[in-house]
Amino acid sequence: MVHQKAQPSEVLVLTLAAGIAVQSAVQEIDSRVLPDLKWPNDLLITGRKFCGILTEMSAEATRVRYIVVGIGINVNQREFPDELAQTATSLRLSTGAEWSRVELCAALLKSLDREYKALLSGAVSRADILRRFEEQSSSTRDRQVHVEENGGFEGVTAGLDSRGFLQVRTDTGMRTVLSGTVRLK
Repeated sequence: MVHQKAQPSEVLVLTLAAGIAVQSAVQEIDSRVLPDLKWPNDLLITGRKFCGILTEMSAEATRVRYIVVGIGINVNQREFPDELAQTATSLRLSTGAEWSRVELCAALLKSLDREYKALLSGAVSRADILRRFEEQSSSTRDRQVHVEENGGFEGVTAGLDSRGFLQVRTDTGMRTVLSGTVRLK
């Protein structure tokens, strides 16, 4: 459910908040696991993806009808196909132990509820979410990236703008990444 006054521009902030919630839930179960947030919708462990977040919205120009956030977590996979083996991981592969999906789901629902209520109540602002995402992400600042948008370009990440979009410093100046795949180099 989305607050009646939510604007279409809020969908990115909700995606970033969902990433923070997943990170928090995983660390609640095992504090030794250090998930890294990769803008805008992936979580990595030691550089390999274990979680993806997809956010879909139905909106008019100034009003959101609804937002659906889908979260996929690789929990107990023991292996991946050859084409994914170098880029994907699971919580089990990362820790060497089987995880309770029920325990993880409960922790995730609590964490999502906490983030969403704080955002709705005003206890947490958009700026707070952006700051926290940047602090908990190794890829939003000072990382060489290749962006597959508008024909592709390369540069160094320079943080998030006030809307939550990734800033990339290129040879021709600062560019804002609105969509597209960002590959870490």
